[in-house]
Amino acid sequence: MSNDIKSIRVNGLELAYLEAGSGPLIMLLHGFPDTAHGYAGVMPVLAAAGYRVVAPFLRGYFPSAIPADADYSARTLGEDALALARALGHERFILVGHDWGALAAYAAASLAPERIARLVTIAIPHPRSIPLDPRLFWRAPHFLLFQFGRLSEWMVARHDLAYIDHLYAYWSPNWRVPAGEIEAAKAGLRQPGRLRAALGYYHCLITDARDPGKLALARRRMVVPTLAFAGGSDGALDVSLYERTPEAFSGPYEVAIFGRAGHFLHREEPEGFVTRLLGFLGPASAHS
Repeated sequence: MSNDIKSIRVNGLELAYLEAGSGPLIMLLHGFPDTAHGYAGVMPVLAAAGYRVVAPFLRGYFPSAIPADADYSARTLGEDALALARALGHERFILVGHDWGALAAYAAASLAPERIARLVTIAIPHPRSIPLDPRLFWRAPHFLLFQFGRLSEWMVARHDLAYIDHLYAYWSPNWRVPAGEIEAAKAGLRQPGRLRAALGYYHCLITDARDPGKLALARRRMVVPTLAFAGGSDGALDVSLYERTPEAFSGPYEVAIFGRAGHFLHREEPEGFVTRLLGFLGPASAHS
């Protein structure tokens, strides 16, 4: 895999991305506090299987541009993914998303299901199955912590972003994070305006919940064939939520639960993740 970062203007914004291989497109969308580099362990394997693999840095994450209007709604993130695929010459593609990337992937598949050949999500069940009630905020208090603007920035940034170390340990308690992996995420957040942008995603999530149109999009039943990955030891999410997800899908739907994995399943168990993913996708020739 090349470490060269490319960029292209889509949906009114300059998006940076990593790329490997050639063939049918698989797009990999990262979450918080990761970047596209979080997929470094799986991109070469997918490329060797015959796919063109593209991992963009989501809007606001260094070195992609920061939107002037601070729009980080799931709908806009989904539109970014659709526009990026088209700009790269692919009308139909496979979409994989982790955390915020999963919410973006659900949105893209709801906006243009005919363009998504397969949908794969990691660590986030369909929004239709996630209750916006105190239980969610008890399990994931960062949703509330990140709602206070400059105060939230200060709390996360202090002691050299020590809160980021806390999140990795809390969300993936069985993962011995390789040296330098958390530092890579922190390096991007230290860039001017980047921590504010990343926390802006959480502000938009709450405002989107009060927007009937965006809420209806998030709750739309999924028709795209979907594989959902979940870590049985995910500290950020109650894995039992996946028991509620089948009613959110009218198309083929599978769940793969990795018992010891936490929130960063694709990084904690990359071999098992890729094996299960490729089994779901079938040969690359089937998507040509």
